[in-house]
Amino acid sequence: MTRRTCAALAAAIAATLTLTLGACSSTGSGTSADNGKGITTEGDGIVGGTPVKGGTLNILSNQDFSQLDPTRNWVEPEMDFGLRLLYRTLTTFKAAPGAGGLQIVPDLATDLGEPSDNDKTWTFHLKDGLKYEDGSPIVSDDIKYNVERSFSPDLPGGPDYAKQYLNAPAGYAGPLKGQRLGPDAIEVPDSKTIIFHLKRSVAEFGFTVTLPTFAPVPIAKETGANYSNHPFSSGPYKIQSYDRGKSMVLVRNTFWDQSTDPVRKAYPDKIVVDQSLGSAGIADRLIANQGDDQSAVSYVDLTPPRVPDVITNPDVKSRLVSENSGCTTMLDMNTSKPPFDNAKLRLAMQYAVDKEAFQSAVGGPALADIATTFLPPALTGGTAVDHFKIPAAGDQAKAKQLLSDAGYAGGFSTDITVSTGAKQQAEAIQAALKNVGINVTIDAVDASSVNSVIGDKNKQTGLSISGWCPDYPSAATFLPMIFDGRTITDTGNQGDVTRFNDPAVNTELDRIAGLSDLTAANAAYLALDGKIMDDSPAVPLTWQKKPLLVGSNIAGAFANPVWSGQLDFGAIGLKSVK
Repeated sequence: MTRRTCAALAAAIAATLTLTLGACSSTGSGTSADNGKGITTEGDGIVGGTPVKGGTLNILSNQDFSQLDPTRNWVEPEMDFGLRLLYRTLTTFKAAPGAGGLQIVPDLATDLGEPSDNDKTWTFHLKDGLKYEDGSPIVSDDIKYNVERSFSPDLPGGPDYAKQYLNAPAGYAGPLKGQRLGPDAIEVPDSKTIIFHLKRSVAEFGFTVTLPTFAPVPIAKETGANYSNHPFSSGPYKIQSYDRGKSMVLVRNTFWDQSTDPVRKAYPDKIVVDQSLGSAGIADRLIANQGDDQSAVSYVDLTPPRVPDVITNPDVKSRLVSENSGCTTMLDMNTSKPPFDNAKLRLAMQYAVDKEAFQSAVGGPALADIATTFLPPALTGGTAVDHFKIPAAGDQAKAKQLLSDAGYAGGFSTDITVSTGAKQQAEAIQAALKNVGINVTIDAVDASSVNSVIGDKNKQTGLSISGWCPDYPSAATFLPMIFDGRTITDTGNQGDVTRFNDPAVNTELDRIAGLSDLTAANAAYLALDGKIMDDSPAVPLTWQKKPLLVGSNIAGAFANPVWSGQLDFGAIGLKSVK
């Protein structure tokens, strides 16, 4: 995820653009008055109308995929890319902008699942005619096998819902050495039926199986840690070539049957991903809109310096897809080591950080609202909650007092790990913390490896900048995923990256998970959000928009609200084919 004050930046851009952009909120916490609508997708939220079949879609990127193995794919935009193009799951989200994209529909399954035993048993039946890229049939045991893979310590980093929910034996370590889960956890009575047995009631399990953990992987195609290089396709495309960090070419999976898959439209004949570019260069090429770039889309966010070039030009602005990501960007503290094992010191960090400066570093109020809790407004009834009511620029005097109370009156030194593209954001944090005596050294690493560094307890620094997005519209996919200390792993630690482990929080997460009344559960999650804010394992920084440019020959481009405002690759294509 991603030094002028909010007001100064808004004024500077407004002077250039002669349009009104959102200012900081009336609470002083930075919620935009117009929610940043100066840079929101125009019209009905779909750029370019309905695509035609055929042609080559070009995707311009500045990074390799960190992970395409469905067991290990838990970051955006890789999850969207994999789920829409390469593999299918038991259920999936409808391909539509706005509220329509929040609806789940059957994918490999015939329906949304049959719950029984008070939502602790879920049965799914597979559709007829499902095939892999070689024409072999997709069977229920292939889904079971991939779910089992998510337990393997050799395949870290993916969604851990199966480990949390399934009635699996303690210590189960996946199938790579031949050990399969028994019928107490997963049954496959025949090739088209799979039955999940859960440790507790999960009323939202029909949503859970939209995740790539519940895509099929045939045992015969297992390649362990190398599976990411060529996941065996159950989706509309297959990998023709993949030169890591340089390019990937997808072509049609001729055994994919549209009649079994009304969600993915598979308009292009070929998809070419160029991973060798820089963020600014991608923006410049799409603004210029020449040659093959007219049939291209950006894989990465529009860089803040290019914002005026886009929204002052009506033609370019009409090719911008930009919606709220639903994600919270956070300054994470490694609570497993000094000095961030000190709760009072962590609280001081809430007051020390200048969120206005950070907001400016990620593009200002047009591209981000200042975050005041971990849960984004989409999960708190649509209204932001301001827990501490700290001024957006911080409160240095209060921070210094808390540091003194924590035994760090003279300050301290620490390191922060970020991707190379987020160095400017880290510099905003660095400058603010220096004002209260905290000296921060920035460790910028390649975007494709930053998650593995932060997730390794031996490499993890004191600070890092990351973000969390709900896997589907429920707080159950937010707080438990990032603050349940029982999910922490030594390596591949992708959820609770702060390594925060409070038994009282863990117990409350279990209590809320057992509530059958979803309204009561949502209220309890909101209260728990406040408690964890008081413990301060992280500082919420911003709630981001995701601005993505597309070429003039692109059609069907819209942001899917589930995948952090990323383009829905299941519906995108070209206006015309030469």
